[in-house]
Amino acid sequence: MKWKAIARTCLFLPIWLMIVLTLFSAAALTAVFVNGWDTHPVAYAAYVLAFYTLTVDVLFCALTLPRYYRAIKRRIYANAYGNRYLSDVAFKTHVSLYLSLAINLLYTALNLFSGIWYRSVWFVTLAVYHAILAVMRFLLLRFVNQNGFGKKRILELRRSRLCGIILMTLNLALSGVVVLVIVQNEGFDYPGIMIYVMAMYTFWITTSAIINLIKYRKYNNPVMSTTKIIKLAAALVSMLSLETAMLSQFGSADNPPYFNQVMVGATGAAVCVIVVTMSVYMIVKTTREIKALQNQHP
Repeated sequence: MKWKAIARTCLFLPIWLMIVLTLFSAAALTAVFVNGWDTHPVAYAAYVLAFYTLTVDVLFCALTLPRYYRAIKRRIYANAYGNRYLSDVAFKTHVSLYLSLAINLLYTALNLFSGIWYRSVWFVTLAVYHAILAVMRFLLLRFVNQNGFGKKRILELRRSRLCGIILMTLNLALSGVVVLVIVQNEGFDYPGIMIYVMAMYTFWITTSAIINLIKYRKYNNPVMSTTKIIKLAAALVSMLSLETAMLSQFGSADNPPYFNQVMVGATGAAVCVIVVTMSVYMIVKTTREIKALQNQHP
């Protein structure tokens, strides 16, 4: 019984201590790899600490976190606004439009300021990209505020088609970003362990965008689907930016010539193709349905 109590104390730590250990382990491993201390005694201590921290974190996620999640979810459902947000898809999409528009405007302002301050065309181009995303979200938000969801099908289709056309122009800004990375070898540079935080965030928003794009198709609502397509377009650029940062931070002198440019060019081309495909799909699909509705009610 005593050993069980000791094991529970060692493996089920307070949340604040787990956060401290996780951050410290990440910093220690970063220091080991960056400074080439792979065979130094400090490295072995860092490996042991990282293994212990990973074990504690996995146990927390598998056994403890679900209980916290269920308790928090019950509290949210007990609140009128929280209940509506979780159960009303239209309301949730409406709120997410406000939040995503605010984030887009913030990204636009930060990139524009950085572009002017550092005299960087790279940041200015990113500002243009996020500004175009903000325009599309503003158009959708304005439409929803005036008409709601699912009340005027043909108007929703037209607004979705307009966003598809704008999304096509977005590809020009995206192509500019890729060209700047290849020609000027510019990109993001995250200090310290921030690159790991940004990597987790980027993979999370990309995965979430793909899941929501598939999930919201069942509602057959053009505006809802368009919001998820825009979210995926934003996530793909975040993925491209993360790649430039990782190549910059973890790139090796032993890599073949133009390795970074080839990798970024290939990823950028794939992202451009996906964005163009989504925009063409939106334009063609909405145009066909608009014509069908007009033929039904001439």
